[in-house]
Amino acid sequence: MSLKDKIIITGMTHEGRVRDHNEDSIASNPELGLLVLADGMGGHKGGEMASAIAVDTIMQYLSATLPTISPGKTDPKTGYSLESMALEAAIKEANQKIYDASQSNTKYEGMGTTVVVLLFYDNRLSLAHVGDSRLYRMRGQLLEQMTRDHTLIQELVDRGFYTKKEARESLNKNLVTRAVGINTSVDIDLLEEVTLVGDTYLLCSDGLTDMINDDLIEDIQINYHNDLQKMNEELIKQANDYGGKDNVSVMLAQVIKNFPADSGWFSRFFDIFS
Repeated sequence: MSLKDKIIITGMTHEGRVRDHNEDSIASNPELGLLVLADGMGGHKGGEMASAIAVDTIMQYLSATLPTISPGKTDPKTGYSLESMALEAAIKEANQKIYDASQSNTKYEGMGTTVVVLLFYDNRLSLAHVGDSRLYRMRGQLLEQMTRDHTLIQELVDRGFYTKKEARESLNKNLVTRAVGINTSVDIDLLEEVTLVGDTYLLCSDGLTDMINDDLIEDIQINYHNDLQKMNEELIKQANDYGGKDNVSVMLAQVIKNFPADSGWFSRFFDIFS
């Protein structure tokens, strides 16, 4: 079942006001309800290459794999859906490709990338992420961060050594503890949630969240709830107005209709009233 008329998806990326090249990469497949965002790191355009490899690999893997998955199946070892396991496998494949590329050329040694992958299916979502790029959910008028940053400063916040305000002002706030492509293996966080009509989901690089706080993000989402393209433009504009010190990427997905799995008469009955 195509999700193109069930979920509105937009995305923009900008180099910011300081950097002369963009190390972020984004991609989406509205038919599959799939969004991918990556923020690369590494000298000699290594970050640009790492994020591009990650996004391309993940999109290709999932475009081939997701249509073969039967709805409602779970992995017996983890309890996660097969869709979530596919996201994990796609990131692992991207990790290996980036690592191999870094080992084959000394210019790219140590390159890596964050990644956020969001997939909608059967009135649910699966999320997989590594690093400090984030996913937020706007439900009603409440903004909620659904990812936990894989950074040193976040670990210190969790242990009570820093407040959130102090963490935002720290010079070490961008030291990531996990990244795709740095090592031969990578730890991936997975999350599954039920979606509701009206939910708006925001994927973003730290070029957004380092420049503007959650209160402003929430205000923008409330003010532009009925126009995702303008919301996208306003988020990037505000990040640049507040300094634009990094590349900034924003992707938005808004649920406008229910999308139960196509599994017979019950699904068709549900669609009539959604």
